[in-house]
Amino acid sequence: MYKRILVTTDGSALSKKAVGSAIRLAQSTGAELVALHVVPRYPMSYFEGGASLDAADVKRIEAQWTEKGQALVDAVKKSAEAAGVKARTAVARSDLMAESVIAAVRKHKCDLVVMASHGRKGIKRLLLGSETQHVLTPSTVPVLVLR
Repeated sequence: MYKRILVTTDGSALSKKAVGSAIRLAQSTGAELVALHVVPRYPMSYFEGGASLDAADVKRIEAQWTEKGQALVDAVKKSAEAAGVKARTAVARSDLMAESVIAAVRKHKCDLVVMASHGRKGIKRLLLGSETQHVLTPSTVPVLVLR
């Protein structure tokens, strides 16, 4: 059915549920799992009154975020392998989460994306956005959305 499943994780309780579902699905279909975490760039504020950090501090913070992201996907890989599922990890650095997911789908030749959604509606969705929606629209492969 599926050969390679991409699952996104941010370490939240909701994404952990999606990871568990992705592992079980991969296990039942014999698919390989690709665990992805997208690390945002450090926000640079040029507004009056905004505190700015020097380049070395920004680099250190981004390195910490990348290490945390790698730890998240390593934990997914460990859980998958404990369940008998072949897995690999990927950490992308970008402010464009949805585009990073789509790029990872292409790079790793995935045929399914599994991700969590908070299911926000109305004004909350407008204010907070929906990365899941931004993946659903341009995706060329099925996207399984879990809540």
